[in-house]
Amino acid sequence: MIDKKLLSILVCPVSKAPLEYDKEHDELVCRASGLAYPIRDGIPVMLESEARPLTVDEKLGNDH
Repeated sequence: MIDKKLLSILVCPVSKAPLEYDKEHDELVCRASGLAYPIRDGIPVMLESEARPLTVDEKLGNDH
């Protein structure tokens, strides 16, 4: 789980858009850039090179 205060100030380093916490995958998701940033040992890894591309369904919000 990520701290809500931290989530409120973090933005995607690529698009500068807000991020959403994906509890199931323990990632921070940016639909604007289509990237998901991993959280390792409770620390968000906000590097584009570490992010994974979202699937089409994830971009549209149909991942659940």
